[in-house]
Amino acid sequence: MVVRQPRYSKEEFALRGDRIYETEVRPKVEAVHHGKIVAIDIETGAFEVADEILTATDRLFERLPEAQPWIVRIGDRAVHRFGARSLKKPI
Repeated sequence: MVVRQPRYSKEEFALRGDRIYETEVRPKVEAVHHGKIVAIDIETGAFEVADEILTATDRLFERLPEAQPWIVRIGDRAVHRFGARSLKKPI
């Protein structure tokens, strides 16, 4: 099993991930893959889209074994939700 170590501080990791998502990835995926997960390598900008986190990151690691993945749920602020939420769709 490969043990991967972060190469950036948490702050730098988040800054890189958010910047790449907003400038490069979001315009390509948001309209078609809303609600899915995207795993983005913060060093190369390469990304994979899937329904689940493990699927997206596994695909990314297959392509780039040394990837530093940043995970985003497309079209949402959070990857996971905690607690109750309304089942009604927004108007």
